[in-house]
Amino acid sequence: MQTQELISIASQVRRDILRMVHGCQSGHPGGSLGCTDLLVALYFDAMQLRVDSTSNQVVFAMSALNEDAFFLSNGHISPVLYSVLARRGYFPIQELSSFRKINSRLQGHPTPHEHLEGVRIASGSLGQGLSVAIGVAQAKKLNNDPAVVYCLMGDGEQNEGQVWEAAMYAPHHKVDNLIAFIDVNGQQIDGPTEKIMNNRDLQLKYEAFGWKVLHVNGNDLGDLQICLANAKNMLGNGVPIMILMRTEMGAGVDFMMGSHKWHGVAPNDQQLEEALSQLSETLGDY
Repeated sequence: MQTQELISIASQVRRDILRMVHGCQSGHPGGSLGCTDLLVALYFDAMQLRVDSTSNQVVFAMSALNEDAFFLSNGHISPVLYSVLARRGYFPIQELSSFRKINSRLQGHPTPHEHLEGVRIASGSLGQGLSVAIGVAQAKKLNNDPAVVYCLMGDGEQNEGQVWEAAMYAPHHKVDNLIAFIDVNGQQIDGPTEKIMNNRDLQLKYEAFGWKVLHVNGNDLGDLQICLANAKNMLGNGVPIMILMRTEMGAGVDFMMGSHKWHGVAPNDQQLEEALSQLSETLGDY
């Protein structure tokens, strides 16, 4: 898909995120806005999905056989995942209005127990997604499945010990059909990552474990497309790939950008209107 088309979709997804979080006065807009461009680039361009040949509609299969699979480890940014899945055709767009409501399938952290199309694991407890993604990637290799597995983590999530167990495991076992991302926005719920628990040099750390490390501007869709294409071309060489993705928390809304304060705070009515005025309605609000 052309970059400009992806930019148009991303604008609508950001509108969805804001309206969802505002509608229930709960949720995590900052990281969701920051990671919007990546998820749009993946689901609308880079990933090979299962599509019905007659209707041309995306079809969800829990097994993910012969299709790329994405795992959201930092599950609190569920609004961006839900919006992208709905806009890609996994479930009705109108369902976004039920976000965090009683009996909704769209809970604050994704869960598959209500058979929500596009969601294969629950991801509320941080640190687990990379381990799951590695397991699925290994299963694909055992099944001679050529598809790719993707996983997104947060930089604050690197505080979790399980991440580093997985980081050590993947290169040792030559899991070379895996592309992982860290959203490097420098913010976590309690403040800047360098003050809460300094990650220091993530490139050196992952390279020391045996990963191939790339960098990308996560809020530039053109840069993302180039980086994703390069990463896919590097697969199959015995090493997993880690992409350090620089983003701005709250990207797309000027008063939300660059501060941990919007990690988990919903906009009020006035703030919603101000934010929406900065984003084009390109596909129609739900």
